[in-house]
Amino acid sequence: MTSAELDPEDAKLITLARSARSRTGAAEGAAVRDTDGRTYLAATVALPSLQLSALQAAVAAAVSSGVDGLEAAAVVSAAEAVEEAGLAAVHDLTAAAPVLLAGPDGVVRTTR
Repeated sequence: MTSAELDPEDAKLITLARSARSRTGAAEGAAVRDTDGRTYLAATVALPSLQLSALQAAVAAAVSSGVDGLEAAAVVSAAEAVEEAGLAAVHDLTAAAPVLLAGPDGVVRTTR
């Protein structure tokens, strides 16, 4: 599914996730949208003492800002699936929040 076929707010999440990934050169970029429409983005964190997927980092940024619910999330990655810990973090806040997985080209491959 191309960004032209997505809801404009979901397409924005993909764009933000792509920018986070590109800016840092990380393996993944992610963005989440809270229930007030604010967005939070992050890239993979790979430090010797701290390992977070981009989705975990984006959820952590949202939670540290006081968010208690998410509308949607997006991950941009070459991986075939969104990692389970990131999905769990999203669903800890909102069980029904969709998580889009797009390739580096921005084309959505799956939604969970």
